[in-house]
Order: sequence, then structure tokens, then C-alpha cells
Amino acid sequence: MGTELLAPLDLAFWHLESDAHPMHLGALAVFAPAPGVGPARILDLLGTRAAAIPRLRMGVRDVLLPVGGKAWTVDKDFDVHRHVERVVVTDGDFMAEATRLAGELMERPLGRGLPPWRMYLICGEGGGPFAVLVKLHHALADGMRAVAIGAGIFDEIAAVTSARTAARGRPAVPPRSWLPDPREMAGMALGRIGEVGRALGVGASVVRAGRLDLWGPSALTAPSSGTRRLATADLDAGDLQRIRRAEGGTANDILLAVVAGALRRWMAERGESLPAADPRALVPVSRRRPGGAATGNRLSAYLLGLPVTAADPRSRLRAVRSAMDRNKAAGPLKGAGAVAVLADQLPPLAHRFGAPLAANAARMLFDVLVTSVPLPRSALSLGGCPLTALYPMAPLARGQSLAVALSTYGGRVHVGLVADGKALPDLERLAAAVEDEFTELYALVTGADRSPVS
Repeated sequence: MGTELLAPLDLAFWHLESDAHPMHLGALAVFAPAPGVGPARILDLLGTRAAAIPRLRMGVRDVLLPVGGKAWTVDKDFDVHRHVERVVVTDGDFMAEATRLAGELMERPLGRGLPPWRMYLICGEGGGPFAVLVKLHHALADGMRAVAIGAGIFDEIAAVTSARTAARGRPAVPPRSWLPDPREMAGMALGRIGEVGRALGVGASVVRAGRLDLWGPSALTAPSSGTRRLATADLDAGDLQRIRRAEGGTANDILLAVVAGALRRWMAERGESLPAADPRALVPVSRRRPGGAATGNRLSAYLLGLPVTAADPRSRLRAVRSAMDRNKAAGPLKGAGAVAVLADQLPPLAHRFGAPLAANAARMLFDVLVTSVPLPRSALSLGGCPLTALYPMAPLARGQSLAVALSTYGGRVHVGLVADGKALPDLERLAAAVEDEFTELYALVTGADRSPVS
């Protein structure tokens, strides 16, 4: 792998970052122990397998052309030991301590002089379950690409990858010049001309969707502190499908409605009055085509008013269904969510100088990010230790206090909530509200009495 220019959206994520607003996403993977497999073995596996993933050897460098652009290039001094670290927790409740520690580790920006990723092995002193926290800069991957990269650490994926590599060998790839070929430059120029009309249309849609009447005072609108807090929730995937069969729509519609109901519960517990207008959620949508290029972010998003003002869980679900149906009918190039598509149309220099303005504009567009991350359906393990849960973590935009990410694995829906630590110090209460809301919706739809997941 030689040199590869950052795609426009990747470049936008790179420039949006600051020390107080790290732009990395991640996941907390939890494993059950296996006999004879200790932390040293797991740490060695993480390093060996991460080093074998070509994408994780790539760092960001300046280029001469295009002006303002940057490129991914192989780090000639790559040392995986700079990226993989063991952290020991000492308190009795491993999961609580691992979650707390993961939040603190997510605060730390990724160094810009190295390939932008880190892995942490979080384990107790006396064996037992352990966790792996993976951090990837958003410029390196979107959610789907992050899954593809991170999956390389698992036994099942690593075995297949090693077999394929051995079968075809390692052909030398000549490094690509940092100066584009003249024919490429001509093609890029023609492409930009053809994209002007599309960019104007998307930009107008984003402007129309912007707000002057921001959501009222709330923890979700507090100034950013740069701190991070993580909480998790677990839902039954079988119950989710039962709700879907009864009510129709998609599993994502149900989960969005659950988030809306959880916010309503949480605000009531805090003694906050309901807002006059529903908060807005940005719901990312992948534009990655099967068999298409594996690199770069390929995202748009839908904009959704989370119906926290509706009192009935079923009413909230039906409101979400209707709104998402309208979003899908309009397509991913309409509304504020299309800001990611607009970023894809801008030249590199615009990202470099426009990043501060764009960073502060997120608050005008949405209040909370809610995203679903697909995972492999097969059982996964690391060093023979079975994966029991995987909680995805989305980045926080400037001016945002909460991001919610969901993934399904092993018959469970794992919910990762990332928040500004000072704005939402009671994030665990919101995580509990997610589970309570799901339980109530299930009971209403199916008539079954189901206690909240412990």
C-alpha cells in the first residue's frame, strides 16, 4: 500500500478535531476468559494482528497537490507497541470499572504524528473477564469500515485473512506519488465542474434544514468540556424482532423510538420540563456500495425529531416510523443530514479553513447523534476467549453532549452511550432509562410482562 489522498469527508473529520474535541470513534469489546489464556497472550495477539492490518500502518501526511490536501502513507517507523497498551483495573465490579476507564481513555486525542488509532487491553489483576477498547480516528473509517478493520483482531477473521495472504503471497505495491498524474488532475477538474450543481443543491437543502430556534436549555445543549463518559445498556434482540413483527417498520425505527422514550424518562427523573420542540437526532446512513472502494468515509444522514413530547411509547414509535419513511422517500441528499454529502463535494482548502465554522454549525443542525453499527452474525473470539458483548462508541461533535450507538451481537442489542462528562454526569441513569423504555414498549406491544435487563 503506497500513498492515498484523504477523501474530502475524511479530510473534514481530520480538520474538525481539536484537543478538546477528539474525532475518534471506538468500541468496547468484552470477552469471557478461557483456561490458560492470560493477559500477556492477549496483548501479544492484539499487537500481532493489528500489525498485520495494512490500514493500521497508515499515517496522515501533507501533500503538495491538491492545495490543502493530505494523504495516507505507510509509516516507515511503524511500531505496534506504541498503539497497544495494557491497563489494569483493581476494583471488584469489573464491568463498571472498565466502562468508567473506557470513558476516560476516549477523552485522549490520538497523536497526529502516528497512525491514528489505539487499542487498550483492560483486565483485572486476578483473571476473569477482560475488555478491549479500540479507538480509530473518524478520518480513518466510518462505522462500517471500522468494523471491517477492527474485526481483524478476532480469531475467526484473522485465520481467514492469514490463509488468503499465504495463498496469494504479498505482491509489492509501488508507492504512489504525492503528485497526481496529469490525466488524474484533468479528470478531477472535470469531476469538480460536474459536481458544482449537485453541491449547490445539497447545500441549499442543508441551509433550509438549519435552525434558529434551538432546543431549549438542557444538559444536551451544555457547552462542551472535552471530557468523556461512557455508559452501556443491553436489550434482547429477540424481543426487538417481536415488537417489529407486531408494529411493522424497521428494527432501527424501534431503537430510535426507545431512545426518544429514554430521553423523556431521564428528563423527568432530573426534574426537567419537557421541551417545547422535540430534539433533533442525526441518523447516519452509509453510502458504501457492496463491492465498492473499501477506503474512506461514505456517509450521509437522515434528520429526525425524537418525539419526547409524546406520552405513549406506541405513539412515539409510530411517529418515528412516519418520519423515517418520509426521510427515506426523500433520499439521503435532503435535509441537514446531507451535510456529509456536501463535505464530499468541497475542495481540500475549503475544509482546512472552513473547519472552525463547520464545527460550530453542528449545534444549528441537530442535538444528538444516534447510529446503528452492523456486526458479523457469527460467534467471535480472541485467543479462544469468546466475545460476549460489543458496545460501539460514536464521536461527539462540537457543542454536542450525547451520542448513542447500537450494535447487535449474540442475541443482544448492545447500546453504547458517549457523553460530555460534565454535561451528563448521570449518564448511567439514561442508560437505565433505555432498558426501562424498551421493557415498557415490549409489554405494551406484546402484552407480556418482562422485567428490565439487569
